[in-house]
Amino acid sequence: MRIGLAFNQRPADVVVDRDGERRTTFEPLTDAYVEWDDEETIAAVRDALTAFGEVVLLEAVDDFASRLAAARVDFLFNMAEGALGPNREAHVPAIAEFLGVPYLGSDPLTLGLSLHKVRAKEVFRQRGVPTAPFTWIESERDLHFLANGQRYPAFLKPAWEGSSKGIAEANYVTDSVTAQALARHLLTTYRQPVLVEEFLSGEEFTVAILGNGEEAKALPIIRYRFEGLPAGALPIMGYEAKWKWDVPDNPLEILECPARIDDGLAARIRETAVAAYRALGCRDWGRVDLRLDAAGAVNVIEINPLPGIIPDPVANSCFPCAARAAGMSYDELIQSAVRVAWRRIAGGELGAEPLTEVAT
Repeated sequence: MRIGLAFNQRPADVVVDRDGERRTTFEPLTDAYVEWDDEETIAAVRDALTAFGEVVLLEAVDDFASRLAAARVDFLFNMAEGALGPNREAHVPAIAEFLGVPYLGSDPLTLGLSLHKVRAKEVFRQRGVPTAPFTWIESERDLHFLANGQRYPAFLKPAWEGSSKGIAEANYVTDSVTAQALARHLLTTYRQPVLVEEFLSGEEFTVAILGNGEEAKALPIIRYRFEGLPAGALPIMGYEAKWKWDVPDNPLEILECPARIDDGLAARIRETAVAAYRALGCRDWGRVDLRLDAAGAVNVIEINPLPGIIPDPVANSCFPCAARAAGMSYDELIQSAVRVAWRRIAGGELGAEPLTEVAT
């Protein structure tokens, strides 16, 4: 079998160390490429996929469509986040569908809806999946909404970013004047609408889900231990927590998995996470972020059908963390996702029939 691996690799800065050796390093001074994967993650996924056959690396830039067509792969493992616009995560799956290449993960519609936080919350609300009250700001003409009826404290986010891009402690606001100034900044900086949510003051969890339909199952729940953040920090997983404070030389101890919570709360979290997964039509795998309100009710924050899968446990990557708690190695996680996708595509176990027959 030939498996394509579609990815976006994070740019690296070339530096020269004291011994004159050239090496690369990534310093996230800005958030432009935080969604893309590093070389180590791409290599780890490639190595896990070799269990199924030859792996063809396909960086999802420039002439990706023609290179995918020429590669004649039987199956595409998609982990590409894309570069520009609200549909960027849907580009690779759309190209694969056009070329008739079966692939891992959600379809373009689901990826587009999920990345657009406002659209996702509209679907949740329509489908009865609990989520925090919200509004959104498309331009400065809408700023008056923040002074007319908006409840505070509130939290503001760019509408279609991931990996905590544009999400910082300063996004927590307690009055309309501050909210309007922040909304102007986000509109100008990220050139996209701004989601405004009532701030949920309770604990935060994330749930990794593997499977399709009635077989979709939640892996062990992760609770964010915000007491592991620097003293006085706002209890959120924002840009500072993910990319500034949590560094290899001084990693945060912030993920508790399995979460030490009572059985009733755990059941409500799992039920809500799976409901959100199904509401947006997610396939094969995904991760749902949830938070409690002041009364302890479970609310969905957002959903990520392209979950982060950094292999190093020190990196606090949630899906691999949950998989480890479920007894899976990193390779087993990647291979399980492929097998789940194959059952969806072919209706049987991997190897039961040629993938090329499905593609046609």
